[in-house]
Amino acid sequence: MKIMSINAGSSSLKFSLFDMTNEEVLASGLFERIGIEGSCYTIKYNGEKLKQEIELPDHSVAVSILLEKLVELGIIASLEEIDGVGHRVVSGGDLYKESVLINDKVIQDLIDLKDYAPLHNPAHVLGINAFKEVLPNTPMIAVFDTAFHQTMDEVSYLYPVPYSWYQDYKVRKYGAHGTSHRYIASTIEKELGRKDLRIISCHLGNGGSITAIKDGKSVDTSMGFTPLAGIMMGTRSGDIDASIIPFIMEKEGKNASEVIDDLNKKSGFLGLSQLSSDSRDIEKGVLEGNKNCILAEQKYIRTVVNYIANYYVLLGGCDVLVFTAGIGENSSSTRLKIVEKLACLGFDLDVEANQVRGELRKISSKNSKSLIYVVPTDEELMIARDTLEIINR
Repeated sequence: MKIMSINAGSSSLKFSLFDMTNEEVLASGLFERIGIEGSCYTIKYNGEKLKQEIELPDHSVAVSILLEKLVELGIIASLEEIDGVGHRVVSGGDLYKESVLINDKVIQDLIDLKDYAPLHNPAHVLGINAFKEVLPNTPMIAVFDTAFHQTMDEVSYLYPVPYSWYQDYKVRKYGAHGTSHRYIASTIEKELGRKDLRIISCHLGNGGSITAIKDGKSVDTSMGFTPLAGIMMGTRSGDIDASIIPFIMEKEGKNASEVIDDLNKKSGFLGLSQLSSDSRDIEKGVLEGNKNCILAEQKYIRTVVNYIANYYVLLGGCDVLVFTAGIGENSSSTRLKIVEKLACLGFDLDVEANQVRGELRKISSKNSKSLIYVVPTDEELMIARDTLEIINR
């Protein structure tokens, strides 16, 4: 069976097409600047890469061109070969605890839940509707980033605020990156041949989150009501004192939305370094002695270490510490600096094994009390697996 995994943004559409017989990626790519001048698409297939600038006024046009190209390039013989389409959805609130077949009610729920992911859920609906127009008889599946974290208990997901905020407005921790953390848990379980594991999964990219996993279930996670909470990120602040918001509103004459925008888009690595949101630029700046880059890196390391230590205690120890996503998979220096700060908990790296980028590898030393792994995440494959499972039910 052939399954497509889709991640639709407000002006983008990322896709992967899988042959689920052997989970092979037949094609992948990205449609960019949809509805914006200078739009283009990239399709990778069979060791080749096709890139073309083309007018993409909306998602429907992007989807039509994508499907036409899949046939034109001989990747599939006809659209009938596509057995299902899985759509990444950032927030399912507390309504969805697992992936579901998309119907009109699901689409309306995604619209109603837009306040919990205002930048993402409306874009996902655009993507879903665009595919439904072209493939009206093909099953569509919604795979929620928040679903994996629905196993958290009240102590983990409730905030110490007026309880009526939760009762009336569903103010609570929802988390994010759940599809990635679920993939990490299942991969490590397969690698070690057991499920009774205490895993601390570190999804460290431009966005980042850390999750405590016990026996395959999320116990707690660093992102909160929105993806702004938790560790410091590329442009997001992570956890701060909420009183800073009205303080800056008054000092700079901004409204709440503008300050939240600053915390989402102008903070983190970018805010502290005053240089870049890209960790590679920060690492280069550190080597060059840039004081702001050194500060940004040190702050980042500390926020990550604090969450790992917190979850170590919560889980009563740790069987496996996992690094994944852009920084986690590729930055050996960041991994080393994090683990060095965790030495008091018995974590220890094999420095030679740590010289790895983007491949599954154990990097803990023989003296480490916990295993440490690098595991490349694959959210697209997880989406395809869920889609196939639901189609086969």
